[in-house]
Amino acid sequence: MLPRYRRLVEQLAQAGLLTVICGTDTLGVGVNVPIRTVLFTGLAKFDGQRQRVLRAREFHQIAGRAGRAGFDTAGYVVVQAPEHVIENEKAKAKAEARNAANPKKKSKPQLKKPPEGTVVWTEQTFGKLVEGRPEPLKSQMKVDNAMLVNVAAREEDAFGVMRRLMTDNHEDRRGQLRLARRAVRLARTLVASGVLTRLDEVDERGRRYVLTEALPDTFALNQPLSHFALAVLDVLDPAVPTYTLDVVSVVEAVLEAPRPLLMAQQHAARGEAISALKAEGVEYDERMALIEDVTWPEPLADLLEPLYETYRERQPWLSPDALVPKSVVRQMWEQGMGFTDLVSRYQVARSEGLVLRYLTDAYRALRQVVPAARRTDELDLLVGVAGRDRATGRLLPARRVGGALRPRPRLPRRPRARAAPAAASPCRSRAGCSTSWCATRCGAAWSWSPATTSTAWSPSRRPPPSPRCTRPRPP
Repeated sequence: MLPRYRRLVEQLAQAGLLTVICGTDTLGVGVNVPIRTVLFTGLAKFDGQRQRVLRAREFHQIAGRAGRAGFDTAGYVVVQAPEHVIENEKAKAKAEARNAANPKKKSKPQLKKPPEGTVVWTEQTFGKLVEGRPEPLKSQMKVDNAMLVNVAAREEDAFGVMRRLMTDNHEDRRGQLRLARRAVRLARTLVASGVLTRLDEVDERGRRYVLTEALPDTFALNQPLSHFALAVLDVLDPAVPTYTLDVVSVVEAVLEAPRPLLMAQQHAARGEAISALKAEGVEYDERMALIEDVTWPEPLADLLEPLYETYRERQPWLSPDALVPKSVVRQMWEQGMGFTDLVSRYQVARSEGLVLRYLTDAYRALRQVVPAARRTDELDLLVGVAGRDRATGRLLPARRVGGALRPRPRLPRRPRARAAPAAASPCRSRAGCSTSWCATRCGAAWSWSPATTSTAWSPSRRPPPSPRCTRPRPP
């Protein structure tokens, strides 16, 4: 969730203007909203690689939101059953109704099976998550170029600082040795690329490795392949008209790929290719074979890929798939698109947080990696425009006006008329669901019972409702 949306949800919820808040599991982290009932539509999630059941820590993080401090004596957690279970319960109820009407004719319900490949959860899964203990935290410590540059910028021995960092952490001994070996490899790469300088003698502060004096104050290497980007910038020709955009493409190629956006770009490119082939009268089978080679825009791919293979011969530990040529910032600048325009064009609203993080990384890389000798006025304009509007989550586009690139002016917003506040009315009682399970929490104890009577499980008494609140709520 974007920071501005997060703050808006918090303000509206605390003012009592939101009756229902829908969101993913990220809503349970870092959002301060008063909630009486938490409803899980499922106990499975996609973690970026596969569909899996929620872990106990993830479940408790979201379920712990139930219950408003100072208003409720108990919070409620409801989990919906899988869709095929709901359909089976309806079929059983219909079959029992027919058997009651005609006892001689015994009709059996046709039960559905879960769809193939889906992760199924049951009431037992629900109970395990409730009673399970949260998984232990695992250390996520990483060593990258930015850490080495920041340590080398200190007025003390960088070797001693890195040795303390590599040995005084929560990793096991094997993990500590792995981090130490990676730090040595990265340090050698920084020395070879000219970022670090090895002194012949130790200076007055006890330092053997220092930053090169020619580097600017804002210099930083926040990406694993930043040193490769520095080497490629020396190959580009500043006399080429597209030099500034080529610098942007080099920096974008070393950034982490926003896969949902790239897939959307590829889908759009293939759609345009199919339309062009249809206009030319190409047959269907031949069209499908031709579009297999169509991918997202990859500027400078013919230049970057051979250079990267040559670079990997000296740095064999680099991944062969780490370099991903792409055009996001370049396309926004060329076509005059803003952040909202980009999200709406490729319909990636569900991944807009990922897109915003990518644009932020691109801004930082353009500002901190590109040396002053390789910068142009147009690049400074692009970085300045991106930095001024970075707080609102939008990269302002630039349009060619009279042959010069200028930021697009913002139009003043028309004030909206505010609706009259709603009259105070008592909250309605919570409605139950015949195919859900309900949990009531009182202090540290948890008690579990079906929300309503069901043919699948034995009926039981509903939990006592929470006290009615007198907070105003919208009609």
